[in-house]
Amino acid sequence: THEFKTPIATISLASDSMISPKISGDPEKVRRFANIIQQENKRMNAQVEKVLQMALLEKEDFNLKVSELNLHEIIDRAVENFGLQVEKREGTARAELLATRPIIQGDATHISNVINNLLDNANKYSPEKPEISVHTRNVPNGVEVIVKDRGLGMTKEAKKHIFDKFYRVHTGNLHDIKGFGLGLSYVKAIMTAHNGQIDVKSELGKGSSFILTFPNQLDNS
Repeated sequence: THEFKTPIATISLASDSMISPKISGDPEKVRRFANIIQQENKRMNAQVEKVLQMALLEKEDFNLKVSELNLHEIIDRAVENFGLQVEKREGTARAELLATRPIIQGDATHISNVINNLLDNANKYSPEKPEISVHTRNVPNGVEVIVKDRGLGMTKEAKKHIFDKFYRVHTGNLHDIKGFGLGLSYVKAIMTAHNGQIDVKSELGKGSSFILTFPNQLDNS
């Protein structure tokens, strides 16, 4: 359900902003928020498809809709839409896209879900004024994407298990935090399906970095 809560929350923030007198008289701002609502609505439709795909992932019996993708376009859209949520918490979300060859082969819906999922976790595990960034760079035969936060971080023990299904990081008294849960097991499965890799660097109290490596060419032969 948390996969649906994030776009619903963003749509709610955007619609509240649009009916505010400060915004409603500014066509440019109205256009911005309407565009965010439109994008998040598309994302919710994609999430419905993802719920169905999860059942197939369990059986390792699912088909990727592969096309040529620009990772930077996917990241820019995700960070722009996600920005509303961290702005509300006096935080920031920014992209530092340094890869000169950001084109990969992959499934746009699933890869977009992966980025949004990691942004969502970064926000949830940042207690106040989140500082979230997404970085890209080229690596041999591929693109590296790092989603970084300065939040709670994790113990070595938690790092061993975060990609296990239904594992949830212990957060002491912060009972309002939901998941990791299914999210990261899904992210791991999608990266594997794209012949990619996922790794995490984290230190308790200092934040986490999730490192994704996508190959430029998806060779399933």
